[in-house]
Amino acid sequence: MKTKSFLLTLFFLLFFPTIFQRAIQAQIDVPFFTTDFPPAEFADRRAKIYDVLGENSLALLQGAPSPAGYVRFRQNNEFYYVSGIESPHAYLLLDGRLRRAYLYLPHRNETRERGEGKMLSAEDGELVKQLSGIDLVFGAEMLGEHLAAFARSDRDIKIFTPFSPPEGMATSRDSVARMNADSFSDPWDGKLSREGHFMNLLKTRFPQFEIKDLTPVLDRLRLIKSPREIALIKKATRLSGLALIEAMRSTTPGIQESELDAVAKYIYFRNGAQGDAYYSLIASSGNAWFPHYNAGKRVMRDGDFLLMDYAPDVGYYMSDVTRMFPVSGKFSAWQRELYGFYLDCYKAILKNIKPGLTPQQIKQAAVTEMNQALAKARFSKPVYEKAARGFVESYANSAKNARTSLGHWIGMATHDVGGYDGSPLREGMVFSIEPALRVEEEKIYIRLEDVIIITATGAEILTTFVPMEIDEIEKLMNEEGMLQRYPKDK
Repeated sequence: MKTKSFLLTLFFLLFFPTIFQRAIQAQIDVPFFTTDFPPAEFADRRAKIYDVLGENSLALLQGAPSPAGYVRFRQNNEFYYVSGIESPHAYLLLDGRLRRAYLYLPHRNETRERGEGKMLSAEDGELVKQLSGIDLVFGAEMLGEHLAAFARSDRDIKIFTPFSPPEGMATSRDSVARMNADSFSDPWDGKLSREGHFMNLLKTRFPQFEIKDLTPVLDRLRLIKSPREIALIKKATRLSGLALIEAMRSTTPGIQESELDAVAKYIYFRNGAQGDAYYSLIASSGNAWFPHYNAGKRVMRDGDFLLMDYAPDVGYYMSDVTRMFPVSGKFSAWQRELYGFYLDCYKAILKNIKPGLTPQQIKQAAVTEMNQALAKARFSKPVYEKAARGFVESYANSAKNARTSLGHWIGMATHDVGGYDGSPLREGMVFSIEPALRVEEEKIYIRLEDVIIITATGAEILTTFVPMEIDEIEKLMNEEGMLQRYPKDK
């Protein structure tokens, strides 16, 4: 009886894949299009691109390829921002004259769908149009034919495509550019970047087109966040803060740095994150001297000062939050001295952030209060006083630059796009501040980081619930943490 049942099941799997596919779809309630944004928001973004393109221009975006290894597919930020489509090897063509969006998708792979579940393909044209608001859907092989038709027209057509490398999982543009540079510099690699190869294909196959950079257009749009974008950033920031709070509770001498990474990941994924915004920077003692130390291998000791900088990716939106705290649960004399001075300066910066002011004006106002903190501070070592004075002087020097920034933008990338031109802060801007105090002689590094949203009437600091005051941190660290409740396997 069991053999007969098995053979019947195998028969259906081999000869009726469509029936099997429908059965899978009926069992799994998975949305095929994002629920974080309505189609109208993507359409509005495309409309702003059409406004820039004009009638004799096209915009062409290349989506992310299938990932290597057994990892979930994640669309690149640029493609997702304009379309919301999360299928690999997709292309989007925006026609500036007709103001229409054409999506090109691979054809259905029923074998893969039987193993992984349904993904949107060229055969789902009507469904894709209904879900996304995109005007027309074609197989990926039709893109070349359609570009050829534009090339045969009597118009001088420009094609806008991003020149900058696309941002993917846990990447910002600076990190992707570094990866490309490493590849170019390797004499046994040296291959073109994917975006470079794509542009070469466009130039060689369609020399009739003038190729222009779409990156500045997208960057300007992404600088100002919509209410739905801000909601996702707020969630990512809250999860980052909750992870830091639990890390404070869980930290004791004898644990390894990577154990706090595990605590944070549990909180992130338990609450719907789709990945890391960046690798965890959990650096104890001298490891904190290296701002992007990420090995996580050191066993922490009594007397160490710990830096933790980590955040999740929530629906393609990031955060970036940092706290420092003593591994012992109590600030030592030197930690209290240097951290206390730094904290007074740090709060002076936060206090002066307001809409309508330029970063330069904010820094100049903060410097006045930082000098007051310096005047009242008392240091136990000359090198500490030297470091404190250098910290304030460096910040004051940066305030002389009319194009200075307060920190870095935050959005779809942790180091988000948008540029820095010294303009006044305005509603919808999101950024972090992270000034660092260094004592060169003792390799001491102190840094905090908070996320700020500029509103119509002020500056909303999203991370005020995460302790930074000395007494609040010590009180929290006296509580039992997750690592104590669930000790690791011996």
